[in-house]
Amino acid sequence: MKIPPVKGTRDFYPPQMAVRNWIIDGWKRVSRRNGFEEYDGPIFEYLKMYQVKSGDEIVEQLFNMTDRGGRDLAIRPEITPTLARMVNQQINSLARPIKWFSVPRLCRAERPQKGRLREFFQWNIDIIGVDSVLADAEVIFATVDFLREVGLGPSDVKVKISSRKLLGVFLSGIGVGQEKLDGIYAVLDKKGKLPADTFEELLKEQVPDKDAAGKILDFMRVDSIPEVEKLIEADSNERIAWNEVKNVLAYLEMMGVGEYCVYDPSIVRGLAYYTGIVFEVHDIVGELRAICGGGRYDNLLKDFGGPMVSATGMGMGDCVLEILLREKSLLGDSISTREIEYFVAFADNVFGSHVYRLAGELRRRGFSASFSYKPESGLSKQLKEASAQNAKKCVIIGQEFLEGRKLVIKDMGTSEQEVVGYDDFLVSLERGG
Repeated sequence: MKIPPVKGTRDFYPPQMAVRNWIIDGWKRVSRRNGFEEYDGPIFEYLKMYQVKSGDEIVEQLFNMTDRGGRDLAIRPEITPTLARMVNQQINSLARPIKWFSVPRLCRAERPQKGRLREFFQWNIDIIGVDSVLADAEVIFATVDFLREVGLGPSDVKVKISSRKLLGVFLSGIGVGQEKLDGIYAVLDKKGKLPADTFEELLKEQVPDKDAAGKILDFMRVDSIPEVEKLIEADSNERIAWNEVKNVLAYLEMMGVGEYCVYDPSIVRGLAYYTGIVFEVHDIVGELRAICGGGRYDNLLKDFGGPMVSATGMGMGDCVLEILLREKSLLGDSISTREIEYFVAFADNVFGSHVYRLAGELRRRGFSASFSYKPESGLSKQLKEASAQNAKKCVIIGQEFLEGRKLVIKDMGTSEQEVVGYDDFLVSLERGG
């Protein structure tokens, strides 16, 4: 009986594993380049951790269980609650700012669809302990830094930046009660995903007052910071929130990624815990889900029993990213499943013992080395194996070894060959040759 993989999961054969590693290695490299330190946590946590952050309704979206001790647990659907728990545990000993990143494997019990699976990998970067929106700008810069490195330009993707604080202050200014904000945020978050008439109907359900609903629609249509200024009152809170968005865009311009970034009030982010700047990255064509999203969450550590500490961060899944990279021909089939530095071959199987000794010596010195498992293979077949294994060089043991203990070193890229003494070859390895 053949048992298929569970729906919404992936098998990573070597070619797929090479792609996965290529993406994750890029995430890690960019994180470290931008000054972030890596962390991780357990694959499962107490279920109540996710209920604190997202409410009881989150239970249906998780893979949860009760262990033998009667404890309710859940496989992590995200890592931000784990981050909050870990930081709270050592809050007084951690030097600030805390700049951490992680690449966890996550699971969500939802219906699989394009760009969304039940199991996936996600790049998370967070800055904790910085009140200034400069931290928000740096999170966005690091995000763009990776996208730029993999070949996605401002004509391919856009970072859409908004502010939950500005939206909240605006809504309060037109008479919307605090108790209604979460429901309105949930509707506004769907603006770009629904037909205009459907969206307006949902908004009317939340905001029956036609004048107020009209002002909200006007606010959501404005896509430039100067135009927003005309809509907001001179109230100090509105001015502060407006300045934060303006400053983030200015910082990003100074950092050299301004052409990637735009103000877009339709970016709301559905989760209730966002408190300030929010952003998402979308492909220009707009056919895919958001590539990533994030924002400021100044209340989260306090919600988990810690002190009130400023925080901002971002999460990018691998599924949508890989789809986009393939559509842009930026992720071809050229990613190697393995790279061998030396393939040791023999001109005659009488030299087999020397092959194994040299391969062992190369590996002992820290070099990747391989050889043929078929002692009857001729040299031409071994060279084909070396090429198939993407070997950089082939070391051939043949007649030259008998005559003067010499090796033939073949560059597999240029096909150039040179004859080198065995001992000289080993010395060259010590010198990095």
